[in-house]
Amino acid sequence: MSWTEIVIEIARANAEALSDALMEAGALSVSVEDADEGTDAEQPLFGEPGMEPDEAAWEHSRVVALTDVDADQAAIVAAAAAAIRLKVVPEFTLRAVAEQDWVRLTQSQFAPIHIGKNIWVVPSWHEAPDPDGLILELDPGLAFGTGSHPTTRLCMEWLEANPSPGKTVLDYGCGSGILAMVAKKLASDLVVGVDIDPQAIESARDNSARNHCEVGYFLPDDLAKSAHAEQRFDTVVANILSSPLKVMAPMLSGRVAAGGALILSGVLERQADEVIAAYAPFIKLGVWAEQDGWVALHGRQGADVPPARVKEGV
Repeated sequence: MSWTEIVIEIARANAEALSDALMEAGALSVSVEDADEGTDAEQPLFGEPGMEPDEAAWEHSRVVALTDVDADQAAIVAAAAAAIRLKVVPEFTLRAVAEQDWVRLTQSQFAPIHIGKNIWVVPSWHEAPDPDGLILELDPGLAFGTGSHPTTRLCMEWLEANPSPGKTVLDYGCGSGILAMVAKKLASDLVVGVDIDPQAIESARDNSARNHCEVGYFLPDDLAKSAHAEQRFDTVVANILSSPLKVMAPMLSGRVAAGGALILSGVLERQADEVIAAYAPFIKLGVWAEQDGWVALHGRQGADVPPARVKEGV
């Protein structure tokens, strides 16, 4: 089967409404892009929690609507324009979308990821490059965390460099469960994951079952009712973002057992001092490592600031 895309360039004020109207008029799917992408006028559109943009559109937006090849694209655009009371039907272009094996195309974009010395994150449709490595079978999904982002990699590398066999680990903001699973595969005794998103908890449980990792996953309210409600852990890792990390400083620090380690990421290099200051009354943190502008912070309860990781070759 083949499809045709309708491409419309339009101002931000009408992009979201037009997208909804195109769906109502018969489009199969609609996406909004930055029409200035790849130019000096390109606008990044992102923010930390509490600072998100009001709408997923750009000052100069491109609306792309997918339709059946036999659909009346002109009628769809006209109906959508009328629905949102545009005075003039916007100009549009059409792009043919050839039939493809979309499953194979999508899978080809995700190859095994090598992290640290011995960790491999391997999609289910690939063979593990090193069967003797620490293998995590993990497919891209809705929950954040496949090891491709620097903050996830930094936390995984810290866990590999500081294994805690027989110890307890808390992964706060567990997402896909990838950090909890690394800890478990490195022979940690008890591993607990927490996330505010029920979908992430479901995904993490599925991933852990697939990887034969016994991890307990909880929403925060459920954790408070569990046997781990007041527990302190030998290692606490949180890969979130700087704003929530600062707010949670008393809580996360209070979860670290005496002599235990706290590892934080999701922190930009320029935000490191702010986060370190937020935790200073509870635990002394330092920068362990940096990658692509992101840092991982670490420290031990009751200890001085630990040294940073020595770079290879230094």
